[in-house]
Amino acid sequence: MPDSAMRLIQRTTSEAPMYYIGLDIHKKTISYCVKDASGQIHRKGKIGSTRCELDSWIKTLPQPRMIAMEATIFTGWIYDHLLPHAEKVKVANPLMLRAIAAAKRKNDRIDSNKIADCLHCDFLPECYMASTEIRDRRRTLRYRNLVLKQMTQMKNRISGLLMETGVSYNKQRLHKLGYFIELMSCNEEVNESIRPLLKLSRETVVRSQRLDYALIHSLERDPLLAERLKRLRTISGVGPITALTWALEIGDVSRFQSVKQAVSYCGLCSAERSSADKLVRMPISKQRNKHMQQVLVEAAKLAPRYSHELALVYERERL
Repeated sequence: MPDSAMRLIQRTTSEAPMYYIGLDIHKKTISYCVKDASGQIHRKGKIGSTRCELDSWIKTLPQPRMIAMEATIFTGWIYDHLLPHAEKVKVANPLMLRAIAAAKRKNDRIDSNKIADCLHCDFLPECYMASTEIRDRRRTLRYRNLVLKQMTQMKNRISGLLMETGVSYNKQRLHKLGYFIELMSCNEEVNESIRPLLKLSRETVVRSQRLDYALIHSLERDPLLAERLKRLRTISGVGPITALTWALEIGDVSRFQSVKQAVSYCGLCSAERSSADKLVRMPISKQRNKHMQQVLVEAAKLAPRYSHELALVYERERL
């Protein structure tokens, strides 16, 4: 037998067996199930969802180990915390995992057991986890989206207050600072009962605009994103918001094996149902990145105004 084959056999036999850990995560508790290489339960139980308890718990587990959990709002920090303590940490797509592990009985103990089984059999529907740095900056961008939503609500509230009390106003100029001051000081139709509400709403809009500018400015100046944003802005029709959203929501583009996968992830194609020779196109699926979809749709509407080439494409496709 060749020496290389002998060394491979010796290394394989000397390696410790892998342990597979499934976690079912909740706000206050985490149910876990540890299985050995043969699929037998080594340990199971429940711990608190705190960094201190996770540190104490992970020290009691055998090595080497792989850990899997379902994607939830709490997954991010637990994933980051456990990553240095395992050979691999995987996050499962909750929709696909639910289809695989469907059963009549469902509780935290059973869920953690099934996650460990899927991990052990290499049947876990793994989803992409961006790096901590990207996720931190993506959180800032999504917070900006919340600020914009609240600002729009306040603008609509201003319009609603004026319409409720029969005040005539210029819709196109209403949210300009100069016109609002003129409306409040010169328009006698503005009732005294709504003046405090109008002022409060206007102050909220101004604060939101300043916060929006500060958040975007901080992301554009970030050294981690600056070079990529610069390259993206060279594409016709791509502005700062589209570039930021692409960089932070898509992450590593190499994770897509084809353009079709990227298009599907962005929610720009309809679902497909085919059987035998029948092919039916369904409405756009909800399984997409809604933030990416919204920005790309808005960019497509605005691009013809700023790019002559894209305006020609729009006119050709419209006809």
